[in-house]
Amino acid sequence: MKCRHCGQPLQHTFLDLGFAPPSNAYLTQDDLTRPEKYFPLKIRVCDHCWLVQTEDYAQADELFNADYAYFSSTSEGWLRHARQYAQDMRQRLALCTDSLVIEVASNDGYLLKNFVEMGIPCLGIEPTASTAQAAEQLGIPVLREFFGEALARRLATQGKQADLITGNNVYAHVPDINDFTRGLKAALKPGGTITLEFPHLLQLIQQSQFDTVYHEHFSYLSLGTVQRIFQTAGLRVHDVQTLGTHGGSLRVFGCHAEDTRANTAAVGDILQLEQSSGLQNLQTYTTFQAKADRVKNDLLSFLLEQKKGGKTVVAYGAAAKGNTLLNYAGVKTDLLPLVADAAKAKQGKYMPGSHIPIVHPDALMALNPDFVLILPWNIATEVVAQMKSQLPTGTRFVLAVPELMLQ
Repeated sequence: MKCRHCGQPLQHTFLDLGFAPPSNAYLTQDDLTRPEKYFPLKIRVCDHCWLVQTEDYAQADELFNADYAYFSSTSEGWLRHARQYAQDMRQRLALCTDSLVIEVASNDGYLLKNFVEMGIPCLGIEPTASTAQAAEQLGIPVLREFFGEALARRLATQGKQADLITGNNVYAHVPDINDFTRGLKAALKPGGTITLEFPHLLQLIQQSQFDTVYHEHFSYLSLGTVQRIFQTAGLRVHDVQTLGTHGGSLRVFGCHAEDTRANTAAVGDILQLEQSSGLQNLQTYTTFQAKADRVKNDLLSFLLEQKKGGKTVVAYGAAAKGNTLLNYAGVKTDLLPLVADAAKAKQGKYMPGSHIPIVHPDALMALNPDFVLILPWNIATEVVAQMKSQLPTGTRFVLAVPELMLQ
């Protein structure tokens, strides 16, 4: 396999999680009697441009199909994050009724609805029918297509270049990152701004966040690598912010390469941090497998210990990261009988691979469990605040990443 960005041969493995089904391929009752598709889940690192990437087995149309079950609006914290972003961008970029905001992977309208309320014209691009329909019901125009250079050029010829192009947690999801970035260039108005948010590879490594690895994530990104990809497409990263979302993310601000805006000091600061932290040192990547194995083994030991002691452990949050963790650890219903989730689209279905049933949170609370394992650790504070008063006093919350922790 060759690097998806620079084309150099990939010779080094960052992480090997064996075989797993796509992490968002939730199952119905009927699906349980049919064969389930598994794909290798192995991550490579390019020692030329340092792009960390999956081996390419699963096709995008298999991963992001009409029944794709991730709806961004499920998390109140994420809705607040999106609302604050919209307010900040309106002020920072002086967006008005003559502007155009394009969101790539607009999901269920969680973000663009804020621009609609402000009277700022917007366009969502979202290939999954289930989430696109939810956005359209909010009055958001949506193109149900995958974004790339061809679509962007078509928009440009229609006079639909954007003052702001935004993409939250999509940059890592695209199989052809070069084509996607050229699309950003083509769809951006002269003087316009691109913002992309993505989990920071540095945090993944330092916090042992191996459960954020799944087939839908084709790339795992550092600022240094994103800067290279942008430069190749005729774009430039002129600012960057660190965010607490998804275990530690970056928000990069991009513009055309010839834009007169100067780079901020934050760009150089984070590039220096990445270098000093070893993101251009091959050993940083080749030693990561041991961290993942330690997290897996500690979780298994905990679950087995509780089962032997007659304790009840259930899970909260049917998140993709939870599927990666449970499938790598080989956890089934004998150790974890159910997982609760607030998303109606997931309730009544089953976790891929493990076949753990997904229930309404009320069903979890009725069990009076001894422990609740929070699979989406990135929103653990929100989950604990919502559930603590509704569970028995003795119920404890458990996190497996970055290490086993009981609250």
